[in-house]
Amino acid sequence: MTRSVRRTHRIRRTARVAGAGAAAALLALSACSSSSDTDSDSAGASSSSPKLSGQVTVFAAASLKESFTTLGETFEKQHPGTEVTFNFAGSDTLAASITGGAPADVFASASPKTMATVTDAGAAAGTPATFVRNQLEIATLPGNPDHVSSLEDLTDSGLKVVLCDESVPCGAAARKALDASGLELTPVSYEQDVKAALTKVELKEADAAVVYKTDVKAAGDKVTGVDFPESAKAVNDYPITLLKDAPNTDAARAFIELVKSAEGQRVLTGAGFRTP
Repeated sequence: MTRSVRRTHRIRRTARVAGAGAAAALLALSACSSSSDTDSDSAGASSSSPKLSGQVTVFAAASLKESFTTLGETFEKQHPGTEVTFNFAGSDTLAASITGGAPADVFASASPKTMATVTDAGAAAGTPATFVRNQLEIATLPGNPDHVSSLEDLTDSGLKVVLCDESVPCGAAARKALDASGLELTPVSYEQDVKAALTKVELKEADAAVVYKTDVKAAGDKVTGVDFPESAKAVNDYPITLLKDAPNTDAARAFIELVKSAEGQRVLTGAGFRTP
């Protein structure tokens, strides 16, 4: 083989080796880049979505019982390792418990006035946000045997009517509606929360009660609902807030976000609440 031919073969072999080395280097670089990007993405996902765990304690107005119970179950499924516990009662009772030092993460009130009890005491973290609204309705015995068709009909002395106490939001709203219509009504009892008022009708211990639309809907065929125009002048805003001394801040914030999310709003409006 001539010297010229041998030199040509050596050049070709050198080119092939160099080409193979460059390809290997490119593959290694690509692999490192891909691994780095994956690690970066994983780190980003981890930092933006911290794993939640532990108990979240929510103090909520009695009228939120059905919808918040559903949202609590949803939250626990979305965040395995968490547990949502509720204290449902009249908003004024809950506010007094919170300002008295009861441990809780979230407070959802049926009126800005009762929320102010908590914020004025410095027990809220940040500014409460209104997440739904609620309107009054008359709950009568099934089938409305007394033919109640207006708020004025409740003033009939032959009817046993129950109202919420005026210290709680449903009672304050009922008083506002009565004042707007110029009516005076003496109930057979004042109840400490809206569920207690509704129960009186469900047990047939009263002929009618002024409660929320959401409570009438939740009761199903146990009562019949009657709308009245004065209720439009007594609509309640429902604010929610993270509490200052919340034992589980991260999970509490996540629960509040669920309540305000599109999914949360679907549950709430499905229960009869109105959007803010």
